Amino acid sequence: MTDLRFQNINWHAAANQREHHTDKYDDQELIFRRGQSISFSLTFNRHFKHEDSLTFITSTGPSPSESARTKAVFQLSSESSDNGWNAQLVHQTDGTLTISITSPANAPIGWYTLSMQISSQHNNAALKLGTFVLLFNPWLQADGVYMSNPAEREEYVMEDSGAVFVGSTNRINMVGWNFGQFEGDILNICLSILDKSLNFHRDPATDVARRGDPKYIGRVLSAMVNSNDDGGVLLGNWSGNYIGGRDPRNWNGSVEILKEWKKSGFRPVRYGQCWVFAGTLNTVLRCLGIPARVVTNFNSAHDTDRNLSVDVYYDPMGNPLDKGSDSVWNFHVWNEAWFVRNDLGSSYSGWQVLDSTPQEKSQGVYQCGPASVSGLREGDVHLDFDMPFVFAEVNADRITWIYDAYRNSSKQNSSDTHTVGRYISTKAVGSYSRMDVTEKYKYPEGSEQERAVFNKALGKLKPNSTFGPTSSSEGEREEREPSISGVFKVTGMLAVGKEVNLALMLKNLTGDMKTVTVNMTAWTIVYNGTLVHEVWKDSITVTLDPEEEIQYPVKIPYAQYEKHLKADNMIRTTAVCQAPDEAELLVERDVILDNPTLTLELLDQAQVRRPVNVRMLFSNPLDEPVKDCVLMVEGSGLLRGSLKIDVPTLRPKERSRVRFEILPTRSGTKQLLADFSCNKFPAIKAMLSIDVTE
Repeated sequence: MTDLRFQNINWHAAANQREHHTDKYDDQELIFRRGQSISFSLTFNRHFKHEDSLTFITSTGPSPSESARTKAVFQLSSESSDNGWNAQLVHQTDGTLTISITSPANAPIGWYTLSMQISSQHNNAALKLGTFVLLFNPWLQADGVYMSNPAEREEYVMEDSGAVFVGSTNRINMVGWNFGQFEGDILNICLSILDKSLNFHRDPATDVARRGDPKYIGRVLSAMVNSNDDGGVLLGNWSGNYIGGRDPRNWNGSVEILKEWKKSGFRPVRYGQCWVFAGTLNTVLRCLGIPARVVTNFNSAHDTDRNLSVDVYYDPMGNPLDKGSDSVWNFHVWNEAWFVRNDLGSSYSGWQVLDSTPQEKSQGVYQCGPASVSGLREGDVHLDFDMPFVFAEVNADRITWIYDAYRNSSKQNSSDTHTVGRYISTKAVGSYSRMDVTEKYKYPEGSEQERAVFNKALGKLKPNSTFGPTSSSEGEREEREPSISGVFKVTGMLAVGKEVNLALMLKNLTGDMKTVTVNMTAWTIVYNGTLVHEVWKDSITVTLDPEEEIQYPVKIPYAQYEKHLKADNMIRTTAVCQAPDEAELLVERDVILDNPTLTLELLDQAQVRRPVNVRMLFSNPLDEPVKDCVLMVEGSGLLRGSLKIDVPTLRPKERSRVRFEILPTRSGTKQLLADFSCNKFPAIKAMLSIDVTE
């Protein structure tokens, strides 16, 4: 009998990748999901007999070993084995064997090599059959990332574009983001992120062996998407000065960022802010098969000292002060990833917070999570990972202080238990509406349960603290209620290029006359509260009759703020109102100015592999020219890479029309994203849904 000799392998790539839901990846590699059978055909020089035997070897990582479960050796058999890898003979025709191999549902993800040993009568041969990538499998119940709802799975694993909510509590805006997890080379880059991590460099064998655990992968990625500590993907910058890189508001998606990181030899991409970190981490999670979504928390606390309160300072003239390390961000964006928490128990499974924005170190590294959302709701801040920090982001009390530099003393002005952690938002499944998930993070604001959970958390963090409103030891406490109330009201259009019109409404709450001194300021800011420049100030003294309400106009001309306004379009107005022998009243409001509209129009029906024209329309609203205009366009499935178009200078009030061509590569509803920047408007966004037919 002649020896059994191998001739070729047919991987049935298209059929396998359809079965494994990996057919959207625009890569030449073989991509499979764990726990699911992979069928391929082996052709030999003759019929396979029962005295012949085939042994398969799979291995991953630089030093594969069976004890670490990064290598498996298994025979071709007719039964499936319960543990680990197995290979079954499906059928045989002449010298061709159709074989099905299955990996464990908790196998490490990443690059694998498949080899085979043939033993027949006189001949033993060993050969490599090929390499493939193994991913998490949200379709498989035995996988820790299993998601049973098909519509959610489609959104959180397969959807390659989305939206991020930004702005402030009184003006929530939505910007599109191109995740692009199936674009060419993105999978390779996502896997190389794991190989660049500190854990891999310290101990590659252990790191690779732990890659079957989604909570381990999530934590590593939360460290690697920022460049602090480890030469990760993005460098954060909240200064308002983005020279040497790109203004974070100009990015349209993650693809360009990840490709630039690889192209530069893995040097950090400049610059990111929270939604850029979150959009990029979302791409990597979905790419590797972990269901993930982007979540925005409005009025997000950054509590640096674990006391569940953030201290915010002003001076008596109404200037916000950059004092103390705590802050409240207008919004902060993080990710939720979906997986089981075997380490904590099933009630903590489901959505887990991961945050790659570098804010605080955790175990010596800028990483955050996974923190169980259901655990946060119950105040279980003693559990892994980083629960106290995330709990404070959505629950901290906000304490304002008036700091007098002459006396070097702080006076507590107010303590607010309900402004932090509002309108926690994510994109709805299957549509671009906003879904509010606040109740997943905490009980209703002001309810008995909510305060009980807060006190439970405080008790775990500071076992000997007294409950009630947290008060800092610094400075004295004024207990008396103010006798006046105040609020800033918007009285005109809020648009870049126009005068900002507000009114300070002041009311005397008593039956006595009151003389009130008011010191007001307005500063341009970055969304996380970084002060950029004072653009307006005023001081007045007013006399209020009993129960009288007055309206004092606040007018900030464009000429005063234009040079200091950042892409955030945010201005913080503050008034410190003082009646004799009484506590100051602090009135504050952040306003967001609207950009002029950028419009995208599709000029014909979009079809796969047929070029189609899109027109951009933009009108310069200013009485001066705008120059250095650039249009950046991207959209997965609509064009390869991104498009950069230089737009000629626009005269005052001039309308610009720019036509460009896209080439759709996949059918379905796709999102085209545009960013228009010029010397007067650093980042104007537009999004267009395009239905592409076959």
